[in-house]
Amino acid sequence: MREHVLLIGGGGREHAIARALEDSEAELYACAGNKNPGIARIAADFETVETTDPEAVVEYAESVDATIAVVGPEAPLEAGISDALEAAGVYPFGPKRDDARIETDKAFQRRFMRDHEVPGNPDFETFDDAEAACTFIDEYGGDLAIKPAGLTGGKGVKVVGDQVTAEEGKAYIRESDYDRIVLEERLIGEEFTVQAFVANGEFRTAPAVQDHKRAYEGDEGPNTGGMGSYSDATNELPFMTEEDYDDAVSIIEATVDALDDYRGILYGQFMLTAEGPKVIEFNARFGDPEAMNTLPVLETDFLEILTTARDGDAPPELEFAERATVCKYAVPAGYPTDPEAGAKVQVDEESAGDALLYYASVDQRDDGIYTTTSRSFALVGVADSIGEAEAIAEDALAVAGEEGLHVRHDIGKADLVQRRIDHVNELRGE
Repeated sequence: MREHVLLIGGGGREHAIARALEDSEAELYACAGNKNPGIARIAADFETVETTDPEAVVEYAESVDATIAVVGPEAPLEAGISDALEAAGVYPFGPKRDDARIETDKAFQRRFMRDHEVPGNPDFETFDDAEAACTFIDEYGGDLAIKPAGLTGGKGVKVVGDQVTAEEGKAYIRESDYDRIVLEERLIGEEFTVQAFVANGEFRTAPAVQDHKRAYEGDEGPNTGGMGSYSDATNELPFMTEEDYDDAVSIIEATVDALDDYRGILYGQFMLTAEGPKVIEFNARFGDPEAMNTLPVLETDFLEILTTARDGDAPPELEFAERATVCKYAVPAGYPTDPEAGAKVQVDEESAGDALLYYASVDQRDDGIYTTTSRSFALVGVADSIGEAEAIAEDALAVAGEEGLHVRHDIGKADLVQRRIDHVNELRGE
């Protein structure tokens, strides 16, 4: 029987998953709150569904005879989509609600790491009282990262000594409506991500990726969901050693060992410090944009990964092409603080040339595709080197034009990559 795979979510990450399944033996179905035209082109059917409503998702899954479901975003995981699908007899490649707390509850995440002696855990304290958190900031002997315990779409963190002063950080805590706050030591270094495919107590890892959260070139401006990312033709990035990558994998291994019956993607976001990798956070799904770096170079059949997980087997050994990737997001002008929707998207999969086009949040109308107020689309170059991949992405962005859009053109460029290398060498006293 041909597998009927249900893809849950409608962003760039999910478009990358859909493309990874496009040439497999799967019959693909999709549901999301927004209709992604790239996914709709690939899927046999695309239903507009509130993906945080387990009953609605299960009803659609049953209507298409889904045998496996892939959960893309974090909010459906927090809503218990995987639990509901499994109860209905559909295997979910995505953790149940309790296991997804490794992402959805940052206070739980830190305590979990401490209780299970997972390495790479920074100093932290958790608070449900704003004034107690502010007192801790006053008394702590260094800079702190301020994190709401729940989901904030990657935009809720404020770092004292980088984005805000101590007084501004305390004002942020007092003025916000967050029930719980996590305060963590500020980690100094270079960020990177390692994504692991996890099933039946075992895991396989993908090459490291570096995301760029700041909105403007030179790592300036407010945080976003991610403006773009790059990977190298090796497992590690140019500013990392093989040992750095292996140390990050060891942290993932300790985390998988401590989690019971986890399945899906475990995304480790790390800071490479002078003492080695430390954990910034874990996510319970593919990164967006990091999925768009990882899946295009995955040579192992993604459907095989899903079926072996469902059948109780260890994940297959993963093969990745020895190719570099550069992903650049085009976002609406004014994003993220005052985004302006309604610009017509001038590039499509054909005119993107050698680049891969992934749609995220767009509005398909009779006369074309238009931007919304969220990240619009990503263009990904794949080549033998980061520089060549960056040039491919830039050529496609030239077709897309600049009207009504904003892009971080510096992602993947040689001078920015060299800055990362120099930063780590400085931290290590080299």
